[in-house]
Amino acid sequence: LPVNEQVPVCLVQTAHRPPCGITARKKPASIPLILSQSVYKVKILYTSKNFVACAPTGSGKTVLFELAIIQLLMENPPPWCNVKVVYMAPIKALCSQRYENWKQKFGPLGLNCKELTGDTEIDDFFEIQDAHLIMTTPEKWDSMTRKWRDNCLMQLVKLFLIDEVHVVKDSTRGATLEVVVSRMKTINSYHENENPQSGPSVRFVAVSATIPNMSDIAEWLSDWSGPATCLEMDESHRPVKLRKVVLGYPCGTNQTEFKFDLSLNYKIANVIQTYSDQKPTLVFCSTRKGVQQSASVLAKDARFIMGAEHKQRLMKYASSILDSKLRVTTSTLAMGVNLPAHLVIIKSTMHYVSGACEEYSEIDMLQMIGRAGRPQFDTTATSVIMTRSHTKDKYQQLVSGTETIESSLHTQLVEHLNAEIVLHTISDANVALDWIRSTFLYIRALKNPSYYELCLKNLNSLATIGLITMDEDINFKPTEAGKLMARYCIAFDTMKQFSLVSGSETMPELIGLISKGKEFSDVQLRINEKRTLNTLNRDKNRTTISLIQAQLGSIPVQEFGLIQDTGKIFRNGIRITKCLSELLSQNSKKKFTALLNALILSKCFRARLWENSPFVSKQLEKIGLTLSTAMVNAGLTTFQKIEQTNARELELIVNRHPPFGNQIREAVIHLPKYEVSLEQIPRYSISTAEIVVTVNLRNYEQLLSKRTAPDHHFVTLIIGDCDNNMVFLQKLTDSLLLKSGSWSRKTEVTRTPKGEELSVNLISSEFVGLDIQQKYSAFYAGAKRFAAETTGSESMPITAPSLQGTLQKAPSKVGVGTVLKRNTNRESGFSSYLRDLKSRNETFSETPVKHCNKYLDNLSSGEEQEIKKKPQHSGYRESSLSPVNQTYGFSNIPSSDPTDDSEFFSSDN
Repeated sequence: LPVNEQVPVCLVQTAHRPPCGITARKKPASIPLILSQSVYKVKILYTSKNFVACAPTGSGKTVLFELAIIQLLMENPPPWCNVKVVYMAPIKALCSQRYENWKQKFGPLGLNCKELTGDTEIDDFFEIQDAHLIMTTPEKWDSMTRKWRDNCLMQLVKLFLIDEVHVVKDSTRGATLEVVVSRMKTINSYHENENPQSGPSVRFVAVSATIPNMSDIAEWLSDWSGPATCLEMDESHRPVKLRKVVLGYPCGTNQTEFKFDLSLNYKIANVIQTYSDQKPTLVFCSTRKGVQQSASVLAKDARFIMGAEHKQRLMKYASSILDSKLRVTTSTLAMGVNLPAHLVIIKSTMHYVSGACEEYSEIDMLQMIGRAGRPQFDTTATSVIMTRSHTKDKYQQLVSGTETIESSLHTQLVEHLNAEIVLHTISDANVALDWIRSTFLYIRALKNPSYYELCLKNLNSLATIGLITMDEDINFKPTEAGKLMARYCIAFDTMKQFSLVSGSETMPELIGLISKGKEFSDVQLRINEKRTLNTLNRDKNRTTISLIQAQLGSIPVQEFGLIQDTGKIFRNGIRITKCLSELLSQNSKKKFTALLNALILSKCFRARLWENSPFVSKQLEKIGLTLSTAMVNAGLTTFQKIEQTNARELELIVNRHPPFGNQIREAVIHLPKYEVSLEQIPRYSISTAEIVVTVNLRNYEQLLSKRTAPDHHFVTLIIGDCDNNMVFLQKLTDSLLLKSGSWSRKTEVTRTPKGEELSVNLISSEFVGLDIQQKYSAFYAGAKRFAAETTGSESMPITAPSLQGTLQKAPSKVGVGTVLKRNTNRESGFSSYLRDLKSRNETFSETPVKHCNKYLDNLSSGEEQEIKKKPQHSGYRESSLSPVNQTYGFSNIPSSDPTDDSEFFSSDN
């Protein structure tokens, strides 16, 4: 462009959120056009009737919300302790904008504002009990209201404001918005029926720039007096006259969408020169890569000179972003964030969604076009659509016509039906039909039935996989699985996959199962990421699995898009794996292996490491991948090794100054250190064995003063047998173990045909590197069974059972050995035991009896020094030790008095 043309240009990507620093310019003090019709001003300000407004962008729709708030304040005397207003917008940027604006306007009146979005840490009604104005998103309010029966604060909501209500059509967010509004209507009806004298009901006020079938929205938001009041203003009432231009460009049959999008970069400069009138320009690009490419082309061919006002505004935005690079935003920018622009350019009408290129919806197009021309800056504006030649006519008709708003609830009806059943909103088929009648889906289905598939088959689908139960009278009750689905917001298709778990799934199989979940369906291979993914996994259809393996394996990924995808995978993966582990724990019969791997996988997703990863130090505060790699290279691959290393040596390894090394060691020292021991009660049976399981907190005294693990940290004790049965399952919190330092419980183990060996596992909920996994063999009366009699493997000695007589004595652990083949001759249990004892006597140089006799002889002969030389406690199993004293890598605990053994062995048959 010529040097003298002052044309500020902002390039915007249509797939990401706007920077929080970009806020709306203040509107002038003049009365908005929308209030020029006094009849509507009276209805919004002096009545409590529900209200729906459809007006062009920039006509002051937000003022309707403010008037509705004022009307509510006039009806209720101060200090308004029992009054709450909820403002719901589809994106967090709008909530932040409204929060900052209304805090300044209503704060001096004594009204407290709270922002409740995914970016805030408010997760409970208790934290918003003092708020009068609550700004939230549909997803957040959905999660907050799923326990509305348990909280009285919902009765205080008197005004519900819905911004950009046309989002109800959106395939991803529309269903949640519709369900939340319908739930608020249900809550309102419930409280009116419970307490008719409670006062005025909830008032709904909804606004949008693009609602062609506004009457359907008004009917949806109807109350006892009829449909909501409608205010509709067409483009002729637009405060800034808008010229809409559609430009068609030739595209070869072999030209991909990406190449066509790239070719448009070299045509933007001419469009700006022709239509900008030397005023600000806003360019919407479909991908972040498109933003970078367009900016690069414009930077090479054009020089932009900014006036003082433009420069000051950009400096303000740059300081809020704290980044010299151009920040990308999203098509959600088009839904109300006030960026002034005289010219809006939509570069290409295709965008990348769920692994494929799709046309923008009419709503998105109209909203992006609506960014052109703001009342406080322009009297005229221009929007330009750059598309293919063969779609030019289509978009010329689009900008002059409208598209009917349809519901999207039918696409996610199963999930939301389950949630309402869990909430006891729906209890039978009649109530289910009443609930559906309260939705926008029902209204549109009556007028356009061919668009929907509405029937009760969704309830049958829930019952088929055990999420709900139905009796003969078609009354519904949620099952524990259904409650888990609602609690963790799991998709129905994902729960259907979980219902197919056989119980013997390995870790790779579980990862493959989770990666097929509906929550990850939009994680697709992008054309510029093939090289990166090829280094991780050659199967290009397994993008999700590749990113999971890369993150858990601490493999750095530099591609920005893949980093974002990884973050999304693990945010969803944490709740999905937790749901899977809790689901398997409810029905753990023959599912020990799958449950164990699910518990480990859930912990791995939270820690973002494999369970055997050497990068354990990455879990410590202030240590990232770089410092953790340095510690791994130095051989510090376990918490024990880190604790045994000098603090100054640690600082040399990670190249940090004191007291960084002391901080690392302190963090490791105050991690919980567990110990598991098992003791068999000497009441022997052919089919069962009684086992006492004890979990000790070895650094109990150290943890009383300081803990590295969070307060909610816990471990899961899970024991299974050779037949994949769950023998024992217990969740133990650190706070429970800190009361006494130990915990014990008696359990009964049933003998299985496949063997007597038990798998004992203690799994941490948060940390990799703290788990304990060991084997244990119980002793049963009768001849020993051999799991694989036809293998012909060499016989090994059997360990003798612990012969402690009482539980009060220190527990011991039984060693594991391979048992003898079962004798084909049937004989008594004690005869079998004597035969086993003879076998051990031939194998070991010292039997327990000989060992005890030698011990007594040594005492009598005064050979104490020789006894002292012999190790009484050992942390490892050695073949020279008595079988009674063999353990699993823990310190031996002295057994009962040896004379008890002697009496047992010398007793009569």
